[in-house]
Amino acid sequence: MNTKVILSAMLLAAILSGCGNSESKDAAPESETGHDADSDEAPRGPHSGRVLQDGSFALELAIYEAGVPPEFRAWATLDGKPLAPDRVQLTVALERLGGVTDRIEFTPQEDFLRSTSEVHEPHSFVLGIEATSGGAAHRWMYDTFEGRTTIPAETAKQAGVVVAVAGPGAIAEVLPLYGVIAPDPENVRTVTARYAGVIRSVGKSIGDAVRQGDVLAQIESNESLRSYDITAPIAGVVTQRNANPGENSADQALFTITDLSRVVAELSVFPRDVSRIKTGQRARIRAVDGGGPVDGEVVRVSPAGAGANQALKVRIALGNADGRWTPGRYVTGEVMIATAEVPVAVRADAVQRLRDWNVAFENVGDVYEARPLQLGRSDGVWVEVTAGLASGARYVSQNSFLIKADIEKSGASHDH
Repeated sequence: MNTKVILSAMLLAAILSGCGNSESKDAAPESETGHDADSDEAPRGPHSGRVLQDGSFALELAIYEAGVPPEFRAWATLDGKPLAPDRVQLTVALERLGGVTDRIEFTPQEDFLRSTSEVHEPHSFVLGIEATSGGAAHRWMYDTFEGRTTIPAETAKQAGVVVAVAGPGAIAEVLPLYGVIAPDPENVRTVTARYAGVIRSVGKSIGDAVRQGDVLAQIESNESLRSYDITAPIAGVVTQRNANPGENSADQALFTITDLSRVVAELSVFPRDVSRIKTGQRARIRAVDGGGPVDGEVVRVSPAGAGANQALKVRIALGNADGRWTPGRYVTGEVMIATAEVPVAVRADAVQRLRDWNVAFENVGDVYEARPLQLGRSDGVWVEVTAGLASGARYVSQNSFLIKADIEKSGASHDH
């Protein structure tokens, strides 16, 4: 975790601690507040469900998920004695964050009532329960929240939490490749003598930075016996030197000047994939030894393979004004060979791992709640969401790890 991430986490913790609003009781996963006691204090029945009492009528309600998708099961009693499930009509309304309500119906099965539909994750909602038996209606309401926290807007802003809107997006199809950084051949110049002669002095060595027009050496012409300067044709670095005082310049290259302000990533591609790569395609390059990715462009695809595996070379042009890309550095690359439009996409770094889920955190007002996601294609920047987050939903797009940390610090649970 880098310094910026650590400082952001510390900032959020300090701010929340100061305002005393880190985790309200209803922010803790699976806490239950409102019209009933906390889950730790709520009475439990023989099936580990929550017992709801109204006079002589009682209902035990539980979420059952052993070997089946999560479903509600309920057991009714009257005066402490089991009540046949076909003598009870039961409906549960689940009000979720954002005002969405799931209406759950039940059907008799064996000695219990079983919900006719799955209870979708997250199991975080306000429950409204209505049971009718023998002409009498019984109603209860309580909440049970999971993967939820409340953070004031100003606190979230100070901590660097950024919210975006999920919606249609373009996911790039990428081809992963491997290679090495090399000088851009178009930014390399060899320097020779205009007139053969004796090298009288040399002013630059390998590794020296030069500006265009800097004197590299002086040569005394064999014909005129007059000295003249050899100068740098471009700004860059001396990468080769074949000149020493007293030697004859002859016709060989005396210096090589390389401008490293722009380099190329030379990536190897197998012949079977080369038809998918075109000049002008975008590519994302990462150093094998670490560091964030940078974007470049395909500028050349070699026409013939080389080496034992007949791999072809793909050149990706990269800006290098800061000098981070040194020749010889090993890199990985992702060439974006196509794009696909998807109905819902989110930033890839918005996705966190919580329990067994990949989640994004939906935001409504000051409330943040984990949304388990089904993910599709990804290009490393955007990821397709096939289920779990609706188009138009507000989600945490940057520093989502802070929301995860605030949820987990209370002790994430999944106790039904």
